[in-house]
Amino acid sequence: MPAALPTRRALAYAGALLLAGASLAPAQPPRQPRPTQAQVARRFLVEVLAASYPAAYRRLALEVQAAVPLGTFEAAARPLWQQGQARGPAIELYQIGTRLGDGRRASQWFCRFSFAGDSAQPRRPPPVLLEVTFRDTTARAVLGFGLRRR
Repeated sequence: MPAALPTRRALAYAGALLLAGASLAPAQPPRQPRPTQAQVARRFLVEVLAASYPAAYRRLALEVQAAVPLGTFEAAARPLWQQGQARGPAIELYQIGTRLGDGRRASQWFCRFSFAGDSAQPRRPPPVLLEVTFRDTTARAVLGFGLRRR
């Protein structure tokens, strides 16, 4: 037998083992798509409306968390919670947009939500909107939030 024959057999055998091992390896779970800003904003507001302040606080941008203690955040979020108590916890996406900066301030991306009960009234804008802001289109951490009254 020529010397090259065992080498070919060994390579073929090793290749077969690699293929068999690869087919037995656990498949990687499919990667979850990154949530959209509207989804992040909705989760944040649902947590605020349920008074789950620590969970909502974790969705804030790191620089906001560094500057605002949890107690101060709770006090700022309480008016949104109170509106939820009066109007119900169901919310609907109302508007997505950008507030242009004026040179001193950067532009901010926002998502606005209305209470579901307010959206049922035809041809009348909702009297109260819940707003969540982001640094830019790629950010998924909440930069700010508040109530907008009409």
